[in-house]
Amino acid sequence: MIGIFDSGYGGLTVLKPVIQTLPQYDYLYLGDNARAPYGIQNQENIEKFSEEAVNFLWNRGAELIIFACNTASALALRHIQQKYPDKKVLGVLIPVAEEAVKFKKVGVVGTQATIKSNAYEEQIREISKETKVYSKACPLLVPFIEEDWHHRPEAISILKKYLRSIKSHNVESLILGCTHYPLMQKDFERIMGKKVKILNCGQIVAKKLVDYLKRHPEIEKEIPKNSKRQFLTTGDPKAFKEFIEKHFGMKISMPKQVSLTPTQ
Repeated sequence: MIGIFDSGYGGLTVLKPVIQTLPQYDYLYLGDNARAPYGIQNQENIEKFSEEAVNFLWNRGAELIIFACNTASALALRHIQQKYPDKKVLGVLIPVAEEAVKFKKVGVVGTQATIKSNAYEEQIREISKETKVYSKACPLLVPFIEEDWHHRPEAISILKKYLRSIKSHNVESLILGCTHYPLMQKDFERIMGKKVKILNCGQIVAKKLVDYLKRHPEIEKEIPKNSKRQFLTTGDPKAFKEFIEKHFGMKISMPKQVSLTPTQ
């Protein structure tokens, strides 16, 4: 099956377009809600949490894992790929960077950890030296989204303040460098204006995954095609179910609550 890992709810913004694009595969989603947000953690903890998550997913039968978390992709993906070279683990950062270089001036918003890592800026510069990148950390957005408070006036006011400096650079596109942020995409679009293209990780990853599986038929053949969906969370299963049904329009059975430890 294909494993989708995120620090909480954000990876669902990747899972949904991936399922819509490739509905035939089996998917196992793991949200580490109990330890969200990852964006305030140091790199050592993010690597530790991510390693616990991928081992958990491999033990549950995942043939391919997608880090549907920008913070984990920026700070832990390379560590995982180097430590487990025979395993297939993909992130969201490179596919989005490949789309971003189509523009001359790009804004990036994300968690403190993602922005501090300069991962997007470095990846974009590897592809194109012509694209200018302007970044802004937005540390309060994930907690608002995880609490389902992101439509409140306070959240919108904070978002406007965060985007002020990005707008001042007259960017042509904006990377939502956290998979939680698409839950506020309409607010991003309204504040940034019609001339700015919002780059949504989920839609980009879904498109790139199709290409990846075509290039790796040996992996594609190993993934079961029974259209099964399983949801796991380290947090409250009831809250998880209510959140996904409210915001993603997906009716699911009660998710299973799990605990991540180094031995799993």
